[in-house]
Amino acid sequence: MNTTLFTLLLIGLVALYWQSSLRARERAVQACIRACQEYDVQFLDQSVQMARIRVARSSGGRLGFRRWYGFEFSSNGDDRRVGTVVMLGNRPESMHLDLPIAPTLELVQ
Repeated sequence: MNTTLFTLLLIGLVALYWQSSLRARERAVQACIRACQEYDVQFLDQSVQMARIRVARSSGGRLGFRRWYGFEFSSNGDDRRVGTVVMLGNRPESMHLDLPIAPTLELVQ
């Protein structure tokens, strides 16, 4: 009985983590699209790749995951530049575009 309960609890936790990861990834893609439109660059491959994940506290003190995603964009159609978006939970916390004119963007909540 205890093994079954533990297994169900573990499956539930994995499902919650997976759902949270998908939601954060979707929001990261949306944040990248907005930033690329703002700086008039092309968001390449329409995707982000998770680079790192850590447990962190939000400004309100809640525990959550801080995720770093990498993405690529092009400023003129011939080059590939890299960018990074940091998500705290499902909200973008900061973004960096590898452009001479756009160092680091701090996103205001």
